[in-house]
Amino acid sequence: MARKTVKRVKTGAFERRFSMARAGILAGARYATLSAGTWLTPKDQREARRKAILSGQAQELVRELGKLKGSVVKIGQMMALFGEHFLPDEVTAALHTLENSTTALEWPAIERQLRKELGDMKMSELEIDPEPLGAASLGQVHRAVRKSDGRELVLKIQYPGVADAIDSDMRAVVQLLKLSRLVPVTEQFNLWLDEVRAMLGREVDYDLEAYTTRHFRKLLADDPRFVVPEVFNAYSTHTVLCLSFEHGINVSDPAVLELSQPRRNFIGRAIMELCCHEVFEWNKMQTDPNFGNYLLRVGEKPEDDQIVLLDFGAIRDFDDEVLGPGREMIRGAWHHDKTRLIRALHALDFLAGSAPERVLEDFSRLCFEAIEVLQDPERFPPPPHVLNEQGEYLWGKSDLPSRIMARAGRNAFSVHFDVPPKEFIFLARKLLGAYTFLHVIEAEVRGDTILQPFIGMHEEEDLALVDRKYTEKTAVKG
Repeated sequence: MARKTVKRVKTGAFERRFSMARAGILAGARYATLSAGTWLTPKDQREARRKAILSGQAQELVRELGKLKGSVVKIGQMMALFGEHFLPDEVTAALHTLENSTTALEWPAIERQLRKELGDMKMSELEIDPEPLGAASLGQVHRAVRKSDGRELVLKIQYPGVADAIDSDMRAVVQLLKLSRLVPVTEQFNLWLDEVRAMLGREVDYDLEAYTTRHFRKLLADDPRFVVPEVFNAYSTHTVLCLSFEHGINVSDPAVLELSQPRRNFIGRAIMELCCHEVFEWNKMQTDPNFGNYLLRVGEKPEDDQIVLLDFGAIRDFDDEVLGPGREMIRGAWHHDKTRLIRALHALDFLAGSAPERVLEDFSRLCFEAIEVLQDPERFPPPPHVLNEQGEYLWGKSDLPSRIMARAGRNAFSVHFDVPPKEFIFLARKLLGAYTFLHVIEAEVRGDTILQPFIGMHEEEDLALVDRKYTEKTAVKG
């Protein structure tokens, strides 16, 4: 089936603002009109009616956003990923429907951009497939072959003008949300918009992505389980990134579940260890736990299997000042140490004032349960149905997320807890992404044997940091 294409991406500030303003005004007017009609609805049905109206208007707004491509779509996607703490559920659900790979820019426009960036001589050295391998909101990827030696490459090409439109797009999105009346624009919301702006800036910085790709290639050079693409500087610019083409199958491919259990265990352990390296050792985190960022390469023997790591544009650096309390929270949960856990929460500025002891106890139990996949099953046994006869955790049969949601739903944490800091959100999503990977491939692995070598890294420094932050915070309250 031929991929849908467009001739150009609207990047002019005026036409984008006009399109969004028009969509926002219409959505706001429709929302106000329909909401007024809820007073005619029986009282016991009004809330459901209000939510249905909000959902319908949010979906209509998202359809308008999707027509623009560029950073507007990426802004919407990022807000969907991280906005569940300050956006209405109906708006978040609608934003999750934004397509990231349906419409590509037509080849003549991409070819003009490539010639402008690489020049005719470099272009003559490559045979480029005009059909894109994939198209996203900020750019698209084309396969190429270097004629001199047949080396297979991929070219990641940023859409013209996308980087320059980010700031105006951000302002336009805020204006659109105000006009549509779908989102309360609070101080917390503005802080998250700043973070979205920073993340977008990193994603369009191909020089940074090239550097990060090379950095991870060096970090993992001696680990045969991982493959990181090679960067080809000769065909890379500020808006074009040339990498080696890496073969593999998608994680969600049915062939993955046909692999033997030991092979899937090998792959699952590797992914969880990579997560631990990022959090406890490298202070660099892939903040987009998307299955599209991985490929699997099956070798002749189980120990020859490899994981191809793709897309280093969402790598975020963290210093110990912000990641240390997060690690301490993990340690507190892992040791079932309530005092340690609560002090880490205070250091993260997660607690709003003085929470009752009952709430702290309930939240601690929630965290203890959440980390069961990485626990020693003999010290802290999980439910029997998620362990095999060898005491290995059955990730594929785990119902942990639903149990956590059920427990969280029974407790009124929101009254006593602030909106989580963005560092906590990134860390939680990182761990959830690793969990989901092992769940999908149905790995059977003891998580404690993975975490054990990492849990003590930076521990003394993190403890000292949390003590300092906790002391400062309690002194201010005193």
